[in-house]
Amino acid sequence: MASNMDREMILADFQACTGIENIDEAITLLEQNNWDLVAAINGVIPQENGILQSEYGGETIPGPAFNPASHPASAPTSSSSSAFRPVMPSRQIVERQPRMLDFRVEYRDRNVDVVLEDTCTVGEIKQILENELQIPVSKMLLKGWKTGDVEDSTVLKSLHLPKNNSLYVLTPDLPPPSSSSHAGALQESLNQNFMLIITHREVQREYNLNFSGSSTIQEVKRNVYDLTSIPVRHQLWEGWPTSATDDSMCLAESGLSYPCHRLTVGRRSSPAQTREQSEEQITDVHMVSDSDGDDFEDATEFGVDDGEVFGMASSALRKSPMMPENAENEGDALLQFTAEFSSRYGDCHPVFFIGSLEAAFQEAFYVKARDRKLLAIYLHHDESVLTNVFCSQMLCAESIVSYLSQNFITWAWDLTKDSNRARFLTMCNRHFGSVVAQTIRTQKTDQFPLFLIIMGKRSSNEVLNVIQGNTTVDELMMRLMAAMEIFTAQQQEDIKDEDEREARENVKREQDEAYRLSLEADRAKREAHEREMAEQFRLEQIRKEQEEEREAIRLSLEQALPPEPKEENAEPVSKLRIRTPSGEFLERRFLASNKLQIVFDFVASKGFPWDEYKLLSTFPRRDPFLHKAETGFSAEDLVTQLDPNKSLLEVKLFPQETLFLEAKE
Repeated sequence: MASNMDREMILADFQACTGIENIDEAITLLEQNNWDLVAAINGVIPQENGILQSEYGGETIPGPAFNPASHPASAPTSSSSSAFRPVMPSRQIVERQPRMLDFRVEYRDRNVDVVLEDTCTVGEIKQILENELQIPVSKMLLKGWKTGDVEDSTVLKSLHLPKNNSLYVLTPDLPPPSSSSHAGALQESLNQNFMLIITHREVQREYNLNFSGSSTIQEVKRNVYDLTSIPVRHQLWEGWPTSATDDSMCLAESGLSYPCHRLTVGRRSSPAQTREQSEEQITDVHMVSDSDGDDFEDATEFGVDDGEVFGMASSALRKSPMMPENAENEGDALLQFTAEFSSRYGDCHPVFFIGSLEAAFQEAFYVKARDRKLLAIYLHHDESVLTNVFCSQMLCAESIVSYLSQNFITWAWDLTKDSNRARFLTMCNRHFGSVVAQTIRTQKTDQFPLFLIIMGKRSSNEVLNVIQGNTTVDELMMRLMAAMEIFTAQQQEDIKDEDEREARENVKREQDEAYRLSLEADRAKREAHEREMAEQFRLEQIRKEQEEEREAIRLSLEQALPPEPKEENAEPVSKLRIRTPSGEFLERRFLASNKLQIVFDFVASKGFPWDEYKLLSTFPRRDPFLHKAETGFSAEDLVTQLDPNKSLLEVKLFPQETLFLEAKE
């Protein structure tokens, strides 16, 4: 009986040869033949002339001749184009196969991946590059050999090369491309609309579709999927230009005919049904979706590490690790995971969250209830026989990708390396508890990959579902939808609670705002009253100071006045009668020889300073020079405008006169 490891290898070889993707069906057929690989293959594929040597029994058994054309392997999806040279197996698998060498060839802004046997020559590499780069072999210099320049006839085996090699192409005889003119033409093409006339081969129906030049080939294929129900990975195309080697390429740079271009699409049949068409599919690699090689890649993903799958070395298809070992930064590790996942399974895959698991929690759970989502954690394991089928058939199905993008935050981790597995178990124990961590710890390798559906709650995070890799697209979708129903019910309750809480908080905020405004109004009134009182006090102080100053001046003037002469005096006396603005009269006698300034000082000593009041006289009665025409002053302004150093006698205020006090304007 074959061991478990042998059975995994037999299962992988059987699926790679027959194209049977359903694992249960493949296991049933192998069990019917007692896990005899050759007998099981002969039971599925009609027997033809040829001999197939069983590596498990050691005898030569008549059977179908293995034709690699019936099992096409397309180039892995990446930003660079790649060329793959199929290897024809010997008639006996037990014979040693040539080594497969990987070359990455750089030319200007392009990278070309070339995979071929070490029995090939340097010239054969140049022929492949001629088809990829559209450069004649005679114009091409292939550089980067560690042994120096080599001839085209040199056999690669004689150079003792490592498995992975980097080369570059020089074309000194070709002029460099004009970047400015090329950029201008490309920009113009991006703004143009292309009419694609696409014929559906099986139903003979024609579709006329308009696409902008900035649309990608992948967008065209997805639109065709909506019209024809042919998944992108099963679409077989005819009519794409030879330069359209990458589905991420936009139509403007793909080489399509403008304004119309004709294409034909059909459903890619399984190798067992149409073996005679397989060789044509390998020849036109660019016509097949980037994921067409998944069926053949299953052999490596299922852990076949003996170096041979019916004549093809598995090392030619070996992948880089999904995640670096002992990854310190989770964000950088997930960037590599996403890039490697895209290179293996194509660009149509879930959008993996780039960041730590804590950051994914924040994005999914710690937002408003309406914006919350479920968290889907994808746990990858390269050594599981289910991984390749789960990723290519289930996880990359367009319906699954669309549903996850709308309703989930998807986070991923690779458990292939023990250090990364231990790190995730630590995170799991911290965030979900020891029960969930123990559940994942006890999972066997063949039960991976796992899909954990997490729902955030107020106090903890709940694991709603653990989906193992042995499922179908329909079952996966049903379990995702069931988790979504539970989440939606909880989300509605959370939204209701959040709305009520926000309503209460809004009322409280409005009350607090009204109270704050009331306090501010009271404070403003109080401050205005205080300012008013302070201003009144200041004015009162100024008034008092002015009054005190005025009183001091008045007293000083009163004390400086000469004594009032008696009526009977040897010197002439002038008697003045002065009417105040209030109607009262001030009477006093002055010597006729006193100066007019003494009269002004007398009036000021009574509280009428001469800078605030003017002294007026009646119209002059005696002297005509007092008229305005002669003096330049009006009769009323006479006294105020007179020279204060003149005597009363000189200004005609003798022997008596009545004067008037009037406030100045």
